[in-house]
Amino acid sequence: MYDKPVISSSELGDERKKLEKEKGIIIRFVIGHSMTAGGILDKAIEAEEMTYGDFLKLEHVEGHLELSAKTKTYFTTALALWDAEFYVKVDDDIHVNIGTLATILAGRHMSPRVYIGCMKSGPVRAKRGEKYHEPEYWKFGDKYFRHAMGQLYAISKDLTTYISVNQRVLHKYANEDVSLGSWFIGLDVKHVDDRRLCCEMPPDCEWKARICSSVDRIMEFHKNCGEGSRALWNASI
Repeated sequence: MYDKPVISSSELGDERKKLEKEKGIIIRFVIGHSMTAGGILDKAIEAEEMTYGDFLKLEHVEGHLELSAKTKTYFTTALALWDAEFYVKVDDDIHVNIGTLATILAGRHMSPRVYIGCMKSGPVRAKRGEKYHEPEYWKFGDKYFRHAMGQLYAISKDLTTYISVNQRVLHKYANEDVSLGSWFIGLDVKHVDDRRLCCEMPPDCEWKARICSSVDRIMEFHKNCGEGSRALWNASI
């Protein structure tokens, strides 16, 4: 094993601000609030926000069955706060090489209405009680349409604007990634299946943007699969 590096909150804040200023990359932990506003969990988040200043707090009640609603609220809120070419969603248990991801997105910045991720299509979960059960399974047939896996994906500003403008009429399915994909069906959207955004594990993680299931081993993954700070600051974006 190895020791974790000791980095102060001020150093982290300075690096984040430098990244925003020099590279135009904004990183936030996105969270709503608990059913009981002002409860213990909300106070803990407020305390951490005072220390690190890296949360984007939404007007949204957290819950596993509310992820599709959270997705709409996130994109709408982020669009109102920041004028970006792409808006990215990453699960909190995913290790991301930011420089690699930025380079991937930079290669698509001239294309409007872009939807980038690790595209998949699989069986619709129709049986009640099974994981990822879809109560409206009858709408899909036996298999889902092709859509990006929910752990990490990016959409261009045009698509983010579409979600923001139409959020009240966009239907929410049980699974957030299915909901997002469904909102783009019928639109003139460029679907980009980039396998660098698919799950990888050591030792096959070099030059990848995403490493999965890293929540309990984040420092180990970063040591073995991290791209290094130079890759981030030298990324052509």
